[in-house]
Amino acid sequence: MKLLKILVPFLFLIFLIGCSKDSTDSDNGTPGVDKSANLKALGASANELLSDAKFTSLRIEIVYVTGFKPTDEALNNLAQFLTQHTFKPDGLSITTRAVTSTNKAPFSIQEIAEIEKVERSVYNVGDEIAIFIYVADGSNEKDVNDKVILGSAFRNTSVVLYGKTIEKIANNSNAVNKSDVETAVLNHEFGHLFGLVDVGSPMQVNHEDPNSEAHCSVSGCLMTANIEFGGSIIDMVETNIPDLDDLCINDLVANGGR
Repeated sequence: MKLLKILVPFLFLIFLIGCSKDSTDSDNGTPGVDKSANLKALGASANELLSDAKFTSLRIEIVYVTGFKPTDEALNNLAQFLTQHTFKPDGLSITTRAVTSTNKAPFSIQEIAEIEKVERSVYNVGDEIAIFIYVADGSNEKDVNDKVILGSAFRNTSVVLYGKTIEKIANNSNAVNKSDVETAVLNHEFGHLFGLVDVGSPMQVNHEDPNSEAHCSVSGCLMTANIEFGGSIIDMVETNIPDLDDLCINDLVANGGR
């Protein structure tokens, strides 16, 4: 197991080629652990993730199928993104752990939720809020030739990345590397956990894409859904990894974030 720990002082893609907005609310059913706070709808913990009103630290558990470990660069970039937009004075930690393949690809979001039941080991405790990320060794069952799903935030503290699809996209381009694609997908999915767009962090100004629920209408924003087809994610990360636009940031600030 690898531990990446960052202490903070005081203080969906749809990357379709991107993300899918899925949800599942079934209970894990394991006795002795109260998991209900981590089994809510997407965006339900937006304020808790952004502010220090209830939780002063953040713990992220990344469980990946052997061979699909996220790059250290992507995890460092994620930590910087979280530090930039949240108030967690007691810091954040990221742990990674390899597991064997379920050999069930392509996956439905319900199958991913079943894997979470088995593999997730961290839940909210005390003043620490916990996130689970599963990196799958296959694709989403809804993929078609010109539209593939790279990741999905499917509960208030649950995310899946389709590692094999991410790897394929990165390998098909000489312009970007795997860590850039992983960074864009991870940050985008955390944007959904933070309640963007209008799924837990109310819009201060209307900027939701009328053609894509929970996505931003501002061109170039991390939370846009206009990278849905072909190699459009490659075009977005080729020069720099996209960031949140001012309207998305304003929504986070209004809900307790930075």
